[in-house]
Amino acid sequence: MKMIVGLGNIGSRYDETRHNSGFMVVEQIARDYQLGAFSHTKYEAVAATGMIDGGKVMLVKPTTFMNDSGRAVKPLMDYYQVDLADLVIVADDLDMPVGRVRLKTHGASGGHNGLKSIIQYLGTKNFNRVKLGIDHPQNGTVVSHVLGRFTPQERPAFDQAVAVAEKALIDWVHGETFDQLMNQYN
Repeated sequence: MKMIVGLGNIGSRYDETRHNSGFMVVEQIARDYQLGAFSHTKYEAVAATGMIDGGKVMLVKPTTFMNDSGRAVKPLMDYYQVDLADLVIVADDLDMPVGRVRLKTHGASGGHNGLKSIIQYLGTKNFNRVKLGIDHPQNGTVVSHVLGRFTPQERPAFDQAVAVAEKALIDWVHGETFDQLMNQYN
């Protein structure tokens, strides 16, 4: 089974915020592939599970809030016996412009608290990730920026990034390696 974890903060006040980019990607996949509603797991997450073109996929949204995402990811991986190679984390990235998508197989957190938590709980930096650019704030604080929504001018570029991220993830479900995907999408 492939596990795709979108990072974000649970609750309606965080819907559609920049920091919920990961949630928005897995929600789009669930809609497009008719995997149904996200439902509570026995761990601190909601998930939608189903088949995508013959491959079993679990889409996950941790309910721990961003800064403690690893607390949800690790028990789910253990329970479902998901190998690191079958895990992808989808997260926002302040260091890329809105509309940019980048795939990576390893690396530090880059200051992203959700990734820091996952690195801590998994005990490794070596896991696949898809990062969506949300840009640095032009004014105001980083916190207000990441918890803010995309402007009407930014939204088309972000929506295009979600589509690119979804396509890359579906190619991965179909069997392409992450190295192949990085060559194609980065």
